[in-house]
Amino acid sequence: MAKILLVEDDPVLCGMTEDWLKHEHYSIEVATNGRDAREKIQFFEYDLFILDWELPEVTGIELCKEFRNSGGTTPILMLTGKKAVGEKEAGLDAGADDYLTKPFHMRELSARVRALLRRAAATTSNVLKAGNLEVDPTSFNVTRNGEQIHLQRKEFALLEFLMRNPNRVFSPESLLERVWASESDATVEAIRSCMKRLRQKIDVEGTASLIRTVHGVGYKLEL
Repeated sequence: MAKILLVEDDPVLCGMTEDWLKHEHYSIEVATNGRDAREKIQFFEYDLFILDWELPEVTGIELCKEFRNSGGTTPILMLTGKKAVGEKEAGLDAGADDYLTKPFHMRELSARVRALLRRAAATTSNVLKAGNLEVDPTSFNVTRNGEQIHLQRKEFALLEFLMRNPNRVFSPESLLERVWASESDATVEAIRSCMKRLRQKIDVEGTASLIRTVHGVGYKLEL
């Protein structure tokens, strides 16, 4: 599942949005002011940022500009109550990839999140495919040749991440950072255990594993 940083200072909206996105099977981390968000952005990896425009201490626009100026490429969805075209233009010029005006329907938020994640992964469908294996992040469904495979939450998150980033090698440490919560006390051994369980479920006996171990480096999903 995609790892998203939600930055919103309105506690009610923040709580509703966090609950909704968790229900949609995303891994959500929250910051309620610009300073905390800046620290998380600097030290942790995410698949998507959802930034409120007007934040205490450091605004969403400032965070967006700083991130893009530093070479950051993670998709950014800006949330704001500002409706004027010029203000929307300012947000997009600052580096935001999309813009959602408050109040908004949670289903529209979900659709925009899916679109940004598809764009980042260079796919045109919500369903991720690797050979005869299909992963649908929207329905939390995994099938091989049409037959359902039941995965635990972290197994699903690990598989989805690798399928969104095929043919790239990730060290156990980087997978821990991208798939587990940033403040998690999980160790690299948790990655190895999860990987072993995942392979047992998705691999076909007598054929090479879909997820290759690059000895001394890490893992990659080969297409």
